[in-house]
Amino acid sequence: MDLILNIFTRIFDPIRQFWEKETTHKTVSGMLVLTFLFALVTIELNRQGLLPDSLETTIPKSHYLAINLAFTLVLILEVLGMIFTLPASLSRALGKQFEILALIFLRNAFKELAVLPEPISLSQHHEVLWHILSYGFGGVAIFALLGIYAGMLERLDETLAPGPSLTRFIARKKAVALVILIIFCGMGLYNGQLFLARKPVFHFFQYFYTILIFSDILLVLIAQSFLPEFPAVFRNSGYALATLLIRISLTAPAYYNVLIGLSSVVLAVLLTLVYNQFYTHKKPMTKR
Repeated sequence: MDLILNIFTRIFDPIRQFWEKETTHKTVSGMLVLTFLFALVTIELNRQGLLPDSLETTIPKSHYLAINLAFTLVLILEVLGMIFTLPASLSRALGKQFEILALIFLRNAFKELAVLPEPISLSQHHEVLWHILSYGFGGVAIFALLGIYAGMLERLDETLAPGPSLTRFIARKKAVALVILIIFCGMGLYNGQLFLARKPVFHFFQYFYTILIFSDILLVLIAQSFLPEFPAVFRNSGYALATLLIRISLTAPAYYNVLIGLSSVVLAVLLTLVYNQFYTHKKPMTKR
């Protein structure tokens, strides 16, 4: 088992180090800008009828969809960041999931623009305005709650003393993170293949969050083998429940999805507050 975990660690660590390099971040940011500009130009060419017939039906004619593409790429980057956070701390990885949810709400707000004409007009589209306001205020509310949640994590006593147990625990989390990363890339490639083949694509983030539910439960079980105390098990199980609520919010109808998403963040905040108040500084706890 230790040999297998060492192999996973040797694969995962270089990938994470490459991703966290400043040059990588600058390169990816530049590619995002170029992709957004390329999408705007391509859409305009299609609107003017300057693209081949084979591309005319594939390329959209609404400039607003370029915004949706940009936010989708940003979300992908945030998901990658969340995966690389998993071995360090489950609580902080959950915070990254809330960040992703807030960005999803903002992306949904911009997606509503796709039904509006250019130049923008709300005539006969008043429902769109309410959807945009719902997603916008929902995203801001999550952003505010994240500030509270992040402050609580700074006071969270969850450090296991350095030693063989901590090394094995982190190695197991790296193995899970690497598997999630492979699944994430595989899903992205498959969805891209469907798009290029002009076949219906699946809702990527909805399916991926379903996978995160099972991975969170797996991490809870792994953590229990190192810290079987009830407070740690309950807290990690509660964080897994928050992930479940995020998944439900992604498929819920308008307005309800924002309420459920906000409820998931409130649950995590209350859970962390109670844990800090009554169970922190009792025994050293491990980062997860």
